[in-house]
Amino acid sequence: MAETFTIGGQNGWYHDEGHWAGYFHTYDDFKVDNTDSRPRTIHVFLPRDYDYSHESYPVIYMNDGDTAFFYGGSYYKTWNMGKILSRLYVTNQIRRVIVVAICPLDRNYEYTHAPIKEGKWGGLEAYSDYIARVVKSFIDENYRTLVNPDSSMVLGSSHGGLAAFYTAIKHPEQFRCVAALSPSFWVGLDSMIDPEFFDLPGDFLGSLEYSALIIAGLKTLENTQLRPKIYLDWGLIREGGEHNSFIEARATVRGREMQDLLINKFGYRYGENLFVVEDPIGQHNEESWSGRMETVLQNFFGWPALMKQLLEQEQQVVKSSSC
Repeated sequence: MAETFTIGGQNGWYHDEGHWAGYFHTYDDFKVDNTDSRPRTIHVFLPRDYDYSHESYPVIYMNDGDTAFFYGGSYYKTWNMGKILSRLYVTNQIRRVIVVAICPLDRNYEYTHAPIKEGKWGGLEAYSDYIARVVKSFIDENYRTLVNPDSSMVLGSSHGGLAAFYTAIKHPEQFRCVAALSPSFWVGLDSMIDPEFFDLPGDFLGSLEYSALIIAGLKTLENTQLRPKIYLDWGLIREGGEHNSFIEARATVRGREMQDLLINKFGYRYGENLFVVEDPIGQHNEESWSGRMETVLQNFFGWPALMKQLLEQEQQVVKSSSC
């Protein structure tokens, strides 16, 4: 029999799937009163030592929560986050984290800010507000978290990667870390155009620099104190159907454009606040994203990254006290 509980007014249940890294609190009907949000499922993956440690933990807020730990989604696949975290913890490569896997209600609508060919679109602004103000508030109030934005990551792939990037640049006071794998930066630019036009030269399809996405986060990206640390990636395989020949191809083109934009316009630096991976065997699927997760987690929560973050925080304190 499942062990049920109530935390912060939410009914949840405890379950342990045997991962060395931790166990779950699952809320099947997560709904916050006095908001317009609809009930949804949220899985909270807690470190194995959470109950008896006195530690506070960084938090990863993960889109497509139905595939993060379990088989699900349209293609019944999974990232296998439990296995990934177990492997990294056993080898002491990263510090312990809490993962909040947020299941979508209407994926295309919630994860897009601009028109797409199929389905509803345009719910991303409201969704990002929901993650920043509702979900994060609940987690910080009811779990031992490091509440500062430098310890709070939003993560996703494809449309979920677009949503993660948008959420971070719209809510820098809540999230200062973002990982966007195979992100759909092409939405609103290439999403309504016939593929036969993709080989035309110039900016026929529109520039990412002047897109609604960049405009939405311009103030954040221009502010060196607010802008997030960013991880981007994409795969280079083009065989195997539309997901690789079209979607991953556009993710690559627009991802490279975003990379250049972040460096040349906003002053980002490789290995410091920008990490970019081109995966030669990467495809547009959960297997590829799962295969790159160790790199993502080591860049943000590995011990060298943690020591660098602590040093930067100390320098900021010294600088403030000397003013």
